[in-house]
Amino acid sequence: MIAAIKPSEISGIIEAPASKSSMQRACAAALLAKGRSVIYNPGHANDDKVAIEIIKRLGATVEINNEKLIINNNGIDPVTDEVNCGESGLSIRMFTPVIALSGKVITITGEGSLLNRPMDFFDEILPQLGVEVQSNNGKLPIQVKGPLQSKNVEIDGSLSSQFLTGLLMVYAATDAKDVSIKVNNLTSKPYIDLTLDVMRRFGLKLPENRGYEEFYFSNETHHSSLITHEYTVEGDWSGGAFLLVAGAVAGPITIRGLDMMSTQADKEIMTALKDARAGFAIEAKGIKVRPAEMYSFEFDATDCPDLFPPLVALAAYCKGATKIKGVNRLTHKESNRAVSLQNEFGKMGVKIDVSDDLMVIYGSEKVNGAKVHSHHDHRIAMACAVAALKANGETEIEEADAVNKSYPDFYDDLKKVGANVSLSSKIKFHE
Repeated sequence: MIAAIKPSEISGIIEAPASKSSMQRACAAALLAKGRSVIYNPGHANDDKVAIEIIKRLGATVEINNEKLIINNNGIDPVTDEVNCGESGLSIRMFTPVIALSGKVITITGEGSLLNRPMDFFDEILPQLGVEVQSNNGKLPIQVKGPLQSKNVEIDGSLSSQFLTGLLMVYAATDAKDVSIKVNNLTSKPYIDLTLDVMRRFGLKLPENRGYEEFYFSNETHHSSLITHEYTVEGDWSGGAFLLVAGAVAGPITIRGLDMMSTQADKEIMTALKDARAGFAIEAKGIKVRPAEMYSFEFDATDCPDLFPPLVALAAYCKGATKIKGVNRLTHKESNRAVSLQNEFGKMGVKIDVSDDLMVIYGSEKVNGAKVHSHHDHRIAMACAVAALKANGETEIEEADAVNKSYPDFYDDLKKVGANVSLSSKIKFHE
């Protein structure tokens, strides 16, 4: 699909999409908590649909009823010998330990960029927990056979915190006693806060968090008083970040549904907007964002690497050179995001330098409309779309439907507030 976006002035109200980070964790917790769970405000992005399909394959029944999910299950009881995680990095990393709770041989597959992401973690760690593992040289597909046993283990948390999320959940589900998960160089700590919060809400056993370096499960037997687990999926700060930047560039708009008390890492977009001197006000009914003269800023995105794309779109309209730390977190995403951002924003006249762990974006007096490509990466597509709102001329985004991974309503939401967006599945020929 091609999205053509012309310079636009936008105004109105947008409801933030449901957080896929929150939604996917809730699906896993509902499966592990057993019994009946009700999830309100469920997401419908591709990654959300993958999580629902996974828990169904692991024995849960799922009913969609009046904008809520009703999940019933009696624990892990796979109805298939194969589970497909789509292109969801969180699903493969979180659900693989969950799948390994079963004593059956199950093959775990994926699609697209997920096939090239490193999965050595499972080859190294799961055998220490009594799981038989066979992988494709550290890549998908992976074959596992449990049941996983909760034991003292030490892991590397530098690549992603999502591996730890999966282990925390399965240790809780097995009522782990007097064991620790030790973690070296943990990144994205706020996502572990989100994981622990979801576990708490579903009545799962919580470990003692010893400074994010060790998670200790006590010797006490855990009993939950919850009969029905109810959970409301938060608004998504990751998708909301693009809307906030859109407002700062071409607003005014108001974004509703973003919780200022959320543990989501990407809430830090508010710090970047403040440092850039963007115009915004936090009101009772939402966050109102409007254009203002903006200036370069410095930001550490090590714990929130998904903010790089919206931050680049923001920095493109800031005076001076913006410096963002955390580039090393970008290699194993849907694309190599540092390279993708350099290439596509370069086409729009925005210079980006990358050196080691630092990205420098040089704000431009004139951002140009251009023909760009999403690299099949939802966040690259959205970053280019936001930058296009005040560009000099029309921008065409190829493979624009990559947004379906996390925010399928993105272009429709932009159109609702007045953005000039046209979508076409046709191949355009130019003389």
